[in-house]
Amino acid sequence: MKAGALFSGIGGFCLGFEPEGIQTTWAVENDAYADRTYRANVKHDRVLLSDIRDISVLKHKLEPVDVLHAGFPCQSFSMAGKRAGFEDERGKLFFEIIRLIKEFGSEKPKVLVFENSPYLRSGDGGSWFLTLQNAIRRAGYWFQDENAAELDAATLTHLPQQRNRLFMVALSMDHFSSGRMNFPVPLAGLGKDLSQFINFETDVDDFYYLPKDNRYYDMITQSEIGKRQIYQLRKYLVRAKNPGVCPTLTANMGQGGHNVPFIFAPSGLRKLTEYECLALQGFPKDFRFPDDVSMAKRYTQIGNAVAVPVAKKVAGVVKIMLEKGQSHHGENRLHVSN
Repeated sequence: MKAGALFSGIGGFCLGFEPEGIQTTWAVENDAYADRTYRANVKHDRVLLSDIRDISVLKHKLEPVDVLHAGFPCQSFSMAGKRAGFEDERGKLFFEIIRLIKEFGSEKPKVLVFENSPYLRSGDGGSWFLTLQNAIRRAGYWFQDENAAELDAATLTHLPQQRNRLFMVALSMDHFSSGRMNFPVPLAGLGKDLSQFINFETDVDDFYYLPKDNRYYDMITQSEIGKRQIYQLRKYLVRAKNPGVCPTLTANMGQGGHNVPFIFAPSGLRKLTEYECLALQGFPKDFRFPDDVSMAKRYTQIGNAVAVPVAKKVAGVVKIMLEKGQSHHGENRLHVSN
């Protein structure tokens, strides 16, 4: 099984799909630094550093694939942003995905997998989701309300990060008799241990520590409750997360300051390292950033990424669909275990 990746970032989708036997054939990414990180860790022959608006199936000889996945820009659909939706230039990039799908003609992908902000579903009175739904259907895919689900990394996987994202899966009308499907279900009774992801016991490089004369230092230390938990400044209010819980890691971490989660370490108050954040996103232990990718860009790339174990769960569903659902002689049979 083959996949194509649009808005590939640092490869969260690709690294999640490949263990399920869905290999990435080509990937497209516009950010040069994310592209460097991707190339250093996800080994493929065809990685295109380009704006999606400049990509053409014919011109770039994109090989037909079984699955097309894309974590397209969410800033215009986020509740925390300006909520401009498809009026925002970044929001309009979704229609470039539809354009490329149509360019494949009769060889279009059998399955589409998209990831974005949960607010896309209800924003502007539901009109954003309706616009997206209509575009996907006109491209020749089954797609209705049950083809979208909010999946939280903290309940779906072993990750202790609260990360609720909207996943959308569309099935080609040329290969499937219906669009009925089951998303992976949350795990039951799974304990979360932050110490498996964060180093609470020993010190790290001085770079990560907050100076005592920093105004954020006083704000956080005055609210100290426990040593093995994460603290975050949101809108200048200190929020101490419950033990075992990490807040959603966002791209704003790359802007520093109160966007980065903090912990109390032996030598003082420090922010999470970029590799601790990578672990909380489920990236492999051998995943490494190139030396020429700055610390700020590393944090941004992590916050923009798809959590790898969540992508793997979705890939498991897609794999079953491709193996058992490619028939017009009955309903798709999708039974996914925990």
